[in-house]
Amino acid sequence: MSLEILELRRRPGRFATATAILTLLAALLMLLGGLLDGLIAGSTAAFRAQRADLVVYSSAAEQSLPRSRVTEATRSAVEAVPGVADTAALGVVQLGARVPGNAPRDLAPVALLGYELAPRGVPAPPADGSAYADRTLEADGVRVGQTLQVGPARSPVRIVGWVDGLTYAGQGTLWTTVDTWRSVTAANRPDAVLGPADSQALLVRAEPGVAPEVLAARIAHVNDGAVDALTLDAAIEAIPGVSEQNSTFGQIIGVTLVIAVVVVALFFALLTIERLPLYGVLKAVGATSGRLFRGVLLQVVIITAIASLIGTSIAVAIDLALPPGSIPFDLRPSRALWNLAFLFLAAVLGGAFSLRRVLRIDPASAIGSTS
Repeated sequence: MSLEILELRRRPGRFATATAILTLLAALLMLLGGLLDGLIAGSTAAFRAQRADLVVYSSAAEQSLPRSRVTEATRSAVEAVPGVADTAALGVVQLGARVPGNAPRDLAPVALLGYELAPRGVPAPPADGSAYADRTLEADGVRVGQTLQVGPARSPVRIVGWVDGLTYAGQGTLWTTVDTWRSVTAANRPDAVLGPADSQALLVRAEPGVAPEVLAARIAHVNDGAVDALTLDAAIEAIPGVSEQNSTFGQIIGVTLVIAVVVVALFFALLTIERLPLYGVLKAVGATSGRLFRGVLLQVVIITAIASLIGTSIAVAIDLALPPGSIPFDLRPSRALWNLAFLFLAAVLGGAFSLRRVLRIDPASAIGSTS
């Protein structure tokens, strides 16, 4: 057994402070990552599920679905572009819904989406006046078979089934026919009334062999630039708040990793000073600076591994304890693994600051300092 592991076993209290701080940092990284993924999923899930290559908005809408208006004539022009296999209408209206059994003023915020092309996880459009509800609305008392009264006009929408994980702008969704969406929009948002064959956006699928980026450039010239054609990934990135959330949380996570570097660097710098006489003896009997430094890194990795395990367990426990529909938290293995990899890298970088002091140890002076 190496001296480093023996020290960890016999004197764990010496490393308790660093382990506790790294545990808190690991838990914070997991929580930040889960919150970021939860917020992004809550804003973009309805788009990520779409089976389309492009999303087409009117150019005046500035890539915003609620503000976009695509007329029947524009749709025909888009369908005539070489490389377009088919198109499908999409529209959304965000309203409050009265749920049977809830107080009259206890409204459930919903996003009613009218669709022609069924996204992944959503059946074909139901009968007019009916909708599939996102399961997060269960927390608001919504049940299959109920008829919700949507918007100020109390438009009736009957729930005929569930879909999972398809929120829009952080709200539970109702997936219905385009005709039902138009009628509900007309009744509750007179300022947003569309024509009988108009929609807010078009979902476009490309013919085999046609690159979405190439097709988007072709569609951009329809009616002298009357539309904006975005790839699905670009449309998701253009959803308000997505890029800002990524940037903000990325900065917070970066600062957390910098703190981890500083914590490990300071701790092992102090520990190295305490060990100077020991290192002097080891060097006197033939231990190289590289061997001593590898011992430091071994302890860094073990401490970080223990802290990561505890921190991740805390985040998982919080994830399991949160009721559905409460806080947008989504702890994903991929995000957790990346955060842990960055934490290990930060810890190793922090431990590396001890290298210079280890290299400069002179056995005679180190041993003599104790006499």
